[in-house]
Amino acid sequence: MNKLMRIALAMGILLLAVSANLAAEGNAEQPAPAVEQTSEQVRIKLASTTSTDNSGLFGAVLPIFEQKTGIGVDVIAVGTGAAVTLGKNGDVDIILVHARSLEDQFVAEYYGINRRDVMHNDFVILGPTEDPAGIRGMKNAAEALAAIASAGIKAKAGTIFVSRGDDSGTHVRERLLWAETSYSPAKAGDWYREAGQGMGAVLIITNDMGGYTITDRGTYIAMKENLDLEILVEGDDQLFNPYGIIAVNPSIHPHVQYEAAMQLIAFFTSIEGQQAIDDFIVSGQQLFYPDAVDPRLLHQGE
Repeated sequence: MNKLMRIALAMGILLLAVSANLAAEGNAEQPAPAVEQTSEQVRIKLASTTSTDNSGLFGAVLPIFEQKTGIGVDVIAVGTGAAVTLGKNGDVDIILVHARSLEDQFVAEYYGINRRDVMHNDFVILGPTEDPAGIRGMKNAAEALAAIASAGIKAKAGTIFVSRGDDSGTHVRERLLWAETSYSPAKAGDWYREAGQGMGAVLIITNDMGGYTITDRGTYIAMKENLDLEILVEGDDQLFNPYGIIAVNPSIHPHVQYEAAMQLIAFFTSIEGQQAIDDFIVSGQQLFYPDAVDPRLLHQGE
């Protein structure tokens, strides 16, 4: 190889090295291209009770699920009857309610599948401190309602009963209790008022009227600081209040987010979800008690 050829070869190698260095530097200075998000976040619609929503439970528990799965949950808070109707119409993906007779019918008619027990609390009968119907401390809830009705019929001052009147789980339980008495709300006088409102609104109405009502304990605890009402009757087995969660059947409504709904059911019934329910405390009191797992699994370190 002559001298001129050696010089040309050396220059070529030098130019290749410089080009490679410049390319590497240019790549180092440029950030990696962002991955384009081509799909939106999955969101599901949960129809549940005003009592559960008013208690603040969803605000405490659902963010854990959303952070864990990336699935958003939009809560529609209505009475149990309305929640079941939304499920039947395919307007929601999942329901969480508390009227077992309506839940069983929902599943039996194939609108809902994979029902699971989630939690429970209890109903209580509230009233004014003066207690004109004299029900304080009674152990039988139906007899307490009968006493309220008797006092109302006699037009005893301050004896007003405010009913949800909305086919909610609370209203369903109230009707069952009335059925054990000789009194019929359908034939009641001015002492019986149907509000057609959610639990929180009914507590405010009852408080303003100085009357009586039946409520789930959780909503009362969440709101009691702003109420003059007291728990007058509690502890009857008839006041037990269980909640169930049910996915809407995709065979009936193919558009529903079934897989995401099942992830929510799995979360609510998992140890993590049940622990979140167990840990939900308001004013130093537990509002709901988990039913999907052995409680000993939630208190192993205690």
